[in-house]
Amino acid sequence: MYLKKLSLINFKNLEQAEIAFDRRINCIVGDNGTCKTNILDAIYYLSMCKSALSMSDGQCVMHGKEFFVADGTYVNADGRNEVISCTYTRGSQKTVKRNGKAYTRLSEHVGVIPVVMVSPFDSALICDAAEERRRYLNLFISQFDSRYLSTLIRYNGVLAERNRLLKISPNESVLQIYDMQLAESAAVINEIRREVCEELGGVVARYYEKLSGGCESVGLEYRSELNITPLDVLLKASRERDIINGFTSSGVHRDDLLFTIDGYPLRKFGSQGQQKSFVVALKLAQCQIIAERCGERPVLLLDDIFDRLDRGRVVELLRTVAAEEFGQVVITDCNKERMVQVLEQLGVEYRLMEVSHGAVVSGYEEDRV
Repeated sequence: MYLKKLSLINFKNLEQAEIAFDRRINCIVGDNGTCKTNILDAIYYLSMCKSALSMSDGQCVMHGKEFFVADGTYVNADGRNEVISCTYTRGSQKTVKRNGKAYTRLSEHVGVIPVVMVSPFDSALICDAAEERRRYLNLFISQFDSRYLSTLIRYNGVLAERNRLLKISPNESVLQIYDMQLAESAAVINEIRREVCEELGGVVARYYEKLSGGCESVGLEYRSELNITPLDVLLKASRERDIINGFTSSGVHRDDLLFTIDGYPLRKFGSQGQQKSFVVALKLAQCQIIAERCGERPVLLLDDIFDRLDRGRVVELLRTVAAEEFGQVVITDCNKERMVQVLEQLGVEYRLMEVSHGAVVSGYEEDRV
């Protein structure tokens, strides 16, 4: 499935816009602070029902306005149009519709139109706390495994209730019920995460080798207490500590991913370029696994792709995503001449759009050279 047309009203700095896309390679160029990233974020929003940039729904409404509307017209494998519509009004709940029919639960929409986004903000995956890496893993797996998503929602609900009980008045019989429910959900989450991360590590290593020309080797390790000990045992052992602290200290909500380069932690020993290359390889691997698992190639969003990458790695990245195994790609850059030069060097067909001050000011298609 690919995006044919995007229509926006009051989405961030885009008061009104209609943008047509090619089914394969699309490039959006313009100065910094125009609206390039916001266009990508709107596309992401139509797939995941939220911003990729950790912004609230209210923050996605244009300043001085009370609502936003984002509509996407997609073309599925059968050539039929599918319309996804997201609306939000300040003080109200957002509504997501597919072909005019509203979802009862937004989680039902996740995975319908898979999406993967690479942006400069992804440095948080390397440098920030484990919460960022768990968030990445959850969003990734949820797009092709509905059982994982429903189990994760159930786990987080029980976890919140258990923490509330620990703070107010710990009751042993109720805690035992929560522990049983948590352990059951955690076992499913841990099993799926282990399986996915084992596959992910090998695919990331291959893409990184391709981007870097084999200059370094990278690794990925899934770290969880549950890899060794079941959660019910861990909760029983930490019961006294949990009561004193007022929160649950063991569980899959404390899992982490370790990224390495030549056997050393990437966070400490990787340069900015190596860290960005790893993130790109991680997202390309994510695209491949999602496509294999759900039979639908994700829309790939590449925001500011020259950020921290040398020209050679950008050329290899674009050569890779232009291959048939990838689906629709939307790329942004602030330098039109640089982008055109690289794409023409590769001889790929693309659609080029220029943006300025929250509006698309021109657009045309380039033929393969």
